[in-house]
Amino acid sequence: MKPSIPKGTRDFSPVEMIRRNYMFDTIKTVFREHGFLPLETPAMENLSTLLGKYGDEGDKLLFKILNSGDFTDKLKPEDLPAPLLEKIGLNPLQHAGILTSTATSNTLATKICEKGLRYDLTVPFARYVVQHQSEITFPFRRYQVQPVWRADRPQKGRYREFYQCDVDIIGSRSLLNEVELVQIVEKVFGKLGINVTLKLNNRKILAGIAESIGYAEKMMDITIAIDKLEKIGMEAVKEELLSKGISEEAFGKLRPILELDGTNQEKLVKLRSAISASETGLKGIEEMETIFGYTEALATGLDIELDLSLARGLNYYTGAIFEVKAKDFAIGSICGGGRYDDLTGIFGMPDTSGVGISFGADRIYDVMLGLNLFPEEATIATRAIFLNFGGAEELAAFKALTELRANGIASEIYPEAAKMKKQMDYANKRGIPYVIIIGSNELETGTATLKNMSTGEQSSVAISQLAEKLK
Repeated sequence: MKPSIPKGTRDFSPVEMIRRNYMFDTIKTVFREHGFLPLETPAMENLSTLLGKYGDEGDKLLFKILNSGDFTDKLKPEDLPAPLLEKIGLNPLQHAGILTSTATSNTLATKICEKGLRYDLTVPFARYVVQHQSEITFPFRRYQVQPVWRADRPQKGRYREFYQCDVDIIGSRSLLNEVELVQIVEKVFGKLGINVTLKLNNRKILAGIAESIGYAEKMMDITIAIDKLEKIGMEAVKEELLSKGISEEAFGKLRPILELDGTNQEKLVKLRSAISASETGLKGIEEMETIFGYTEALATGLDIELDLSLARGLNYYTGAIFEVKAKDFAIGSICGGGRYDDLTGIFGMPDTSGVGISFGADRIYDVMLGLNLFPEEATIATRAIFLNFGGAEELAAFKALTELRANGIASEIYPEAAKMKKQMDYANKRGIPYVIIIGSNELETGTATLKNMSTGEQSSVAISQLAEKLK
């Protein structure tokens, strides 16, 4: 059988890993500059931790882990739902106590799975905060860079295994935290060279819109539909809402709200008039006015847009929500997040508000690769290689190599005294920028010949000065 990997996953070559590490190091540097502390959590969590936190659609995308390799051998027919019994050739009517044919996959999962691969980093973070609350100083500022898994349909820019770079502040309701996240977005993408638009909205505003059109109880249906506006268009959103029981009259009130134009402040003024009867909605407008006021006063150079169709489908968001898109590369959202007021309450620690944002590393990588944004040094692992001529020359080269490494210069020596052409071809294929030659003539004079592989230029350098020269 030809070896392969699961769809939606990827191998990363050494060159790709060098680029990815450059990207991760850049993002982590910004996080550390803002005083955030590193954290890691296990790849798998108890399924009870994950289920019900992401909505019905999210639950369907959870990778569930069989309790053990031979766990199914221990199952009895009464442990399984009728549809599964039928599928494997058993008659469900012959077994008492079986589940009905309407049993969900989650019900089956709880019978044979106790764990699942994490869907994101936010829910495991909330679990960690509750579990370790006595050890944490609040507000707690953490960053986390780890892979997550989703059983999604693989397509361009959408993978089943991908990395997220999360930064969260929990234990504070201050809107300064949202402003700080805006600054982090500006700084990260500025350092990476990606031109972006940051879209902002507020779940309280969305709740106010739902109230104002007379369907407060259908807020989730409304937000799920309008979150697709950019992708499917207004008419398709209308059809989806009508199918969910929203009246034509209510959609007639919703449409002009979604189509508000002008500056961010002008949109908020118009919106205040449109949802004036909703106390929740007005509170959301006040929060956004504060955030925009700060970002303007701080002269944020970021392109920030109030987007009233932005909903972020995750159930736990309660306040400001963020989404970042690249201006020069079509790939969808590359960063997103928001305010959650009671996520820890699910785990027994109520009234602990937090806000965070997640950078989608794999999409950011694809954008940088597509726009050729990785600097030359982000493709180089070895800066210099010594050619090997054997004997005393080999020993002298190895001593000089040790000195370069002691000075922090990534370098290596060709392991065998092969033909010079073979060694030079190796350096070329590896993209190593400098070749160092210590032959018999150089050994006599205590020098080395340093060749720049890009220009072809050669120079004679004292062996003791190689490190300084390469620096």
